[in-house]
Amino acid sequence: SDRGCFKPVKNVNSIPLELLKGIDQNIDILLENTIKFSKSLPANNALLWGARGMGKSSLIKGIHGKLCKTSKNKLILIEIHREDIRDLPDILGIIKEYSKVNYIIFCDDLSFDNDDTTYKSLKTALEGGIEGRPSNVIFYATSNRRHLMAREMIENETSTAINPSEAIEEKVSLSDRFGLWIGFHNCSQDQYLTMIDAYTRHYNIPNTETLHAEAIEWAAGRGSRSGRVAWQFITSIAAKNNIKLV
Repeated sequence: SDRGCFKPVKNVNSIPLELLKGIDQNIDILLENTIKFSKSLPANNALLWGARGMGKSSLIKGIHGKLCKTSKNKLILIEIHREDIRDLPDILGIIKEYSKVNYIIFCDDLSFDNDDTTYKSLKTALEGGIEGRPSNVIFYATSNRRHLMAREMIENETSTAINPSEAIEEKVSLSDRFGLWIGFHNCSQDQYLTMIDAYTRHYNIPNTETLHAEAIEWAAGRGSRSGRVAWQFITSIAAKNNIKLV
């Protein structure tokens, strides 16, 4: 935003969809929505919310990468940082002029804290104001929060409002702008080990008898099981075996 320009990304950091385990239904929902959008058919803005490290942003980038290879229609991914949300109206004004190309605007880890009013400009941008949202633009966001705002932020509003219900409506109405709410939840140990096995097969890493035990110990040391933890373990194992993850 400070430079007032777009920065091209030659290689998007994405992984194949088949490596995303334990979220099959989520993949199907977002992939179907994105395929429709790539064909210029009606599609919904999507909010991917829930447990950290379970593939929310990886899913968006993976679907974009898949459709770039298989779709005949041009599909461009634009990443916008949360602090640059205020520039969304200007961005939409620019890209709507390129009507032959479809754009996914992607904001990773979107959330708002106390005294942050930029969520109001996002609400307007998602609906498009009196002009409406450009038909060649869709908005995908990830967040650990279902309503994009901290619970205490909503509670503080209700404690000082004359009409508490109206204060709540004001805060949660932002997430209502997303037609798709796709929830991500903590994985089980079996799902975690399935992720490990998928990575070892894909990168030809030796699957030793002690690999699962080591993976469980790794997760225990971090206090959680997730796709991110699985990838961090695989990175460690690959380094020990002098294997490059490319």
